[in-house]
Amino acid sequence: MMKGNVPSKKKKLIPVQPILFKYLAQNNRAARLPIRYQDLLRYQSSIPHLDLSGNDTFWETVFYTETDREEVNEAMKFIYALLKTDGDVEVLQHLTVARIDFCTFGNTKPFRIRIINRLNDNYDHFYVKKADASRIYGLELEDLLSPNRVMFLVDGDTMVEEHVAGIPGDDFMKHQLEDSMFNQIRIAKEFIKFNERCFVRLLGDMRSYNYVVAVTPDIEGSQFRLRAIDFDQQSYEGRKSFYLPQYFKENNPIIFMGMQHMRNETVKQYQLEERSLIAARVKNSADQLSKLMEVMIKDELSTPEKIGQLKEELAYHHKNRSFEKCNTMGEIVLTNIQLLLQKDFKQSILMEE
Repeated sequence: MMKGNVPSKKKKLIPVQPILFKYLAQNNRAARLPIRYQDLLRYQSSIPHLDLSGNDTFWETVFYTETDREEVNEAMKFIYALLKTDGDVEVLQHLTVARIDFCTFGNTKPFRIRIINRLNDNYDHFYVKKADASRIYGLELEDLLSPNRVMFLVDGDTMVEEHVAGIPGDDFMKHQLEDSMFNQIRIAKEFIKFNERCFVRLLGDMRSYNYVVAVTPDIEGSQFRLRAIDFDQQSYEGRKSFYLPQYFKENNPIIFMGMQHMRNETVKQYQLEERSLIAARVKNSADQLSKLMEVMIKDELSTPEKIGQLKEELAYHHKNRSFEKCNTMGEIVLTNIQLLLQKDFKQSILMEE
């Protein structure tokens, strides 16, 4: 049976230090935005945003005064152009801001902007959030070490992110696990690979509503990919289990399905495959990853108590004393990656009884 796993307490935002902002500027992640997060808080009124079934989504659609609305809409269209077309303003004349929603929970309390292209009525979303160093490191590691590319920009205390398309993990488990055995095996395989990616780079809190499932129809059946959408818990908590999605009870439906279809030998094979892919990505992005790690190991991303707990638990798990020399979360992440490259990375049995 999978264990419960919850954060010790709500994590505070971690400010972006000058050394991290310098890295972002050198790697095309910094931009001069026409509006800041605080400006969007000047909305005049709001109403609950309901889903298609009439249920509360915990988002509120916000409304601005006529004067502010024009300024906000123009700024949102320009930001979308920065994210999608590297700032090519020619696209602006075809864009309309359909809706702005505000999330009342979560560390970054994001605004979600719905953009419509008038040429074809196609819509897209992006987010404006409070800048948080943990999230930035998480996004960069996702871009460098996972099969997924992510686009985001930072300006002082404000960051903007593109939308990650997919079915929320909790909705997917409720409605789409009753599939063919062939697809169920593919889903379980992808969860194993996702579990591995999170543990190698120490991305925590991957409960079912913090990732999405992208489904691609294939010649036979479908292909599935799990993609993280919440990076606020990148290398913050002290418990090793917090970085293993297998230990969140919200993921039990996929875990139980994997136990039904896979033996431990198969699980180990998929773990080794994913580790090889991560190692290849490390080598392909060696220069940029090295620069990111140089910054991350100097940053204060957690408390001494959590750092001490995590390095102890990882040293015991890997049977490796290298973690004992670590003084920051960045050093712990780097040590974890180095063990992967040395093929000395230990993994627990995922589909356990």
